[in-house]
Amino acid sequence: MPGRPRLLFVTDLAYQARGRRYCDEDIFLSSRLRSSFDIALCHPLDAAALMDAFDAVVIRNSGPVLHYQREYDAFRDRAAARGIRVYNPLNGRADMAGKQYLLDLTAAGYPVIPTVDRPEDLRLLPETDQYVVKPKAGADSIGLTFVSRDELGGLTYGDTLVQPRIDFRYEVSFYYVDDAFQYALHAPEPERRWVLEPYEPTEADLRFARRFIDWNTLDHGIQRVDACRTREGDLLLVELEDLNPYLSLDLVDGPTRDAFVTGMTASLQRFLHDSPRAT
Repeated sequence: MPGRPRLLFVTDLAYQARGRRYCDEDIFLSSRLRSSFDIALCHPLDAAALMDAFDAVVIRNSGPVLHYQREYDAFRDRAAARGIRVYNPLNGRADMAGKQYLLDLTAAGYPVIPTVDRPEDLRLLPETDQYVVKPKAGADSIGLTFVSRDELGGLTYGDTLVQPRIDFRYEVSFYYVDDAFQYALHAPEPERRWVLEPYEPTEADLRFARRFIDWNTLDHGIQRVDACRTREGDLLLVELEDLNPYLSLDLVDGPTRDAFVTGMTASLQRFLHDSPRAT
């Protein structure tokens, strides 16, 4: 790989995310990564056509892929066929593969919000006043609704997930580069998911989050472990984001941001070294 590595940085700068500024985060990240890489930014719909000219594709805040599922699937197929390096690698087992992992983790006994997708399994859920219903292919709360237990029988199952609505104290997110913890943020008010504050995790918190990082077996990349703290004090997994996790870097202090960029730079360099491009 002669000269500086060339990265195609995939982002939808115009995407309007509730409570988040995708464009600001990716402008910051790409500007800092330029000290180590040659970088070009592109919209996710342009990635497949441009990626051959780069040493790796870095997927960042590209928006929910369900808005362009056909093009995203074509990008994945072309990248696999041509041996294109993609960061995060496309073998993630969590959100980048849909919500099936919530069912798998529930069945395996992991500390996750109990999740089922068949009417005969509803009995496995704790009884509560309301249930959360969301599509397996959902993202960013798209398609999420709340129903009563009496309404569960009228649902169309198969592509639908059902969970109990948890009365939690707060949500907390743990951010990782490769398998290294970077920082944590929490939303003290449950109804304001993206109003986040720094959070100092306990050793037990980090053991909880690390279980899901280990389960996903991604050797390289950025992941966000989202959890909720129940009234009883336990943590339950809400989501394991391994495709394009928003990082809320504007809400951490300067040294933490600097450490994250350093960690991401080192991760990308290891990724390029460990993942030779097919020729």
